[in-house]
Amino acid sequence: MRLTAFTKYGPMAASTRQRLLQYAPALEAAGVELDFRPLLDDGYVASLATGKRYDRRRIAAAYLRRLRDIAFEPLGDVVFVYAELLPWLPSALERLLLRRGRPIIYDIDDAFFHTYNRHRSALVRSILGRKFEPLLRSAAACICGNAYLRGYVSQYCSRTYVIPTVVDTDGYKPAPKAHEPLPVIGWIGSPTTWRYVRPLLPLLQELVSDGRARVKIVGAGAAASGDSFPGLEFVDWSEASEIEQVQSFDIGIMPLPDDDWARGKSGYKLIQYMACGAPVVASPVGVNAEMVHGDSNGFLASTPDQWRNALDRLVCDSALRHRMGQEGRRLAVRDYSLVAHGPRFVRIILDCVRSST
Repeated sequence: MRLTAFTKYGPMAASTRQRLLQYAPALEAAGVELDFRPLLDDGYVASLATGKRYDRRRIAAAYLRRLRDIAFEPLGDVVFVYAELLPWLPSALERLLLRRGRPIIYDIDDAFFHTYNRHRSALVRSILGRKFEPLLRSAAACICGNAYLRGYVSQYCSRTYVIPTVVDTDGYKPAPKAHEPLPVIGWIGSPTTWRYVRPLLPLLQELVSDGRARVKIVGAGAAASGDSFPGLEFVDWSEASEIEQVQSFDIGIMPLPDDDWARGKSGYKLIQYMACGAPVVASPVGVNAEMVHGDSNGFLASTPDQWRNALDRLVCDSALRHRMGQEGRRLAVRDYSLVAHGPRFVRIILDCVRSST
């Protein structure tokens, strides 16, 4: 059996690795061969971090290649589509895939539909605002990163499942830390999500200036240029060092605005932090409010005072950090791990093939 998977980006992108590629061993063990076809390569993903313009001719060539793939190239027994095949183009082109007669599984881990139906341009809303509806209606199944996304998707696809964006907790795990006199407050993300951290910078600067903490930022890239202050450490993201960087955090933060797009987030940062044994502080937006349990594995914070109080408590109390970190680790293994959800992912793939034959 062969699964043809269409993703937006190459393996450098977290969405590709966490929503698909990490399941490859489990698929192989179940007799499923993975045929992986990204739209845009790792060079495009790298350009997002550096801020350098990616050659538009290469983007056009990638779109043409994808059109050829969905219309003419051989496909596997089942097709997996991460989000959409052709971003910013009407669904009519994507529906070429339907003619190939394969069951299609859509995977959605962000509120991609709001990119169009909440767009500030009336023209975009009129052309693309309902793009996902016919695609989801035609799907054999849909996998969603959280309940908010499922609430939208299930209006059009009856076979809708929630699988969070999980981590391999054999790799993401607590590690001995070098002796540091100050606790490390950490954030990991991408240039596109760095803007969520900016409102916290005055508080973080205060904690550093007072000699109470260090702050480490991983993956902000060119978007953070001009946001530096003494004691704020910026680290470039790399797949090779990602786990090691998260393991160096004593506290993990995930600020979010309370808007439609943020409510569709799948809490991946929190899962990374918890799996590595770090307590968390997060905005109570979307799935964050489900992942952070009272005072057991971290704190939810909406206002500046709540953020200050939460970070103050954790910075000052190593025993509290340890207790909350242990609880977070337990939750990550139980509810947000590859071992917990890998079999479910494989079962959905196999069931779609069986029901189509």
